[in-house]
Amino acid sequence: MPRIRRRFLIDPTEVGVYHCINRCVRRSFLCGDDQISGKNFDHRRQWIQDRIGFLAGQFGLDVLGFAVMSNHLHVVVRNRPDVVQNWSDLEVARRWWNIFPKRRDKAGNPKEPTDVELQMIIVEPERFAEIRQRLSSVSWFMRCLVEPIARSANMEDLCSGRFWEGRYKCQPILDESALAACLAYVDLNPIRAGIAETPETSRFTSVYERIKALGHAVPDATVEANEPEHVGCRECPTTAHEAETEVTPEHTPQTPADWLSPFELSEATADAPVPYSRVSNKGCLPMPFAEYLQLLDWTGRELRNDKRGSIPSDLAPILERLQIGEEGWMQLIGQFRRLFRRAAGRPQSMQKEREQRACRLMQGIRHSRAVFV
Repeated sequence: MPRIRRRFLIDPTEVGVYHCINRCVRRSFLCGDDQISGKNFDHRRQWIQDRIGFLAGQFGLDVLGFAVMSNHLHVVVRNRPDVVQNWSDLEVARRWWNIFPKRRDKAGNPKEPTDVELQMIIVEPERFAEIRQRLSSVSWFMRCLVEPIARSANMEDLCSGRFWEGRYKCQPILDESALAACLAYVDLNPIRAGIAETPETSRFTSVYERIKALGHAVPDATVEANEPEHVGCRECPTTAHEAETEVTPEHTPQTPADWLSPFELSEATADAPVPYSRVSNKGCLPMPFAEYLQLLDWTGRELRNDKRGSIPSDLAPILERLQIGEEGWMQLIGQFRRLFRRAAGRPQSMQKEREQRACRLMQGIRHSRAVFV
């Protein structure tokens, strides 16, 4: 079945949640160990994470989750055209300059723009309206994420050609139940791949960064020694925080996960001041992070065991609120991408999506009826 065009998947004028995936060319381990040359390229995972953090502070999108694997990456984002429309012209111009600066310092970070340079971005109304729209575009976010990584990798390898096998794959997430399953699926990628035992040791994932922000992460001594550091280049700032500090030092993030969207949906969080490192304080799910972490920890252990046990009684109410059965939850986490190719959600959400798209069939709705209760 041909892939549906993104203009039918993403409405740039509406707030939506999207699961985006991009793979390395030929699915090679271009971010891990190269068995032919014997080189290790794990430092490129840090490039990708730093780039996501930098773009989270510039684009009008909430980063809900991410995972950087050896040969592919996952990003769960929520576009926020409603927030971007409220930005002043100078704010839009400054963010666009940070993403595509005309001048950089010796480390490759954007230099502070002059008033004239900002006015040059604003001066053409039609072009400026397009720039404002691009700042909440999922496609432009992914473009600005993967292009610099490919250029830096090719420069490091002294070669040219494709680094990514093609354009990113996009999957709309239609409701909170599907979002909970999607975030767990993304956060448990290293555990399913056998490269981590627990969520708190799953480096280069959103759950690792959230745990680290709480002060519960594994000490830095457990990080591989002699891990190559990313050297800044013209296309990719050395780190997200350094890039932001260079432009606006008064907005330095307070925690490692400050650029990630808050986890819990709550009015108290939404009313708090918004850090410069992210676009809003809107959370992900109507549950505390501790509950999600408990569910994630149990799920990770079940995925790694040969024999499944029964779900603990304290976790059952969480799945009941998400309208997912125990077997349905494990099936979702193990085969999320296979069950839902185009969009993910409860049956009623997928039926509504089918009617909006005017589709005769909605791929995945049969699986949705099977896993959601």
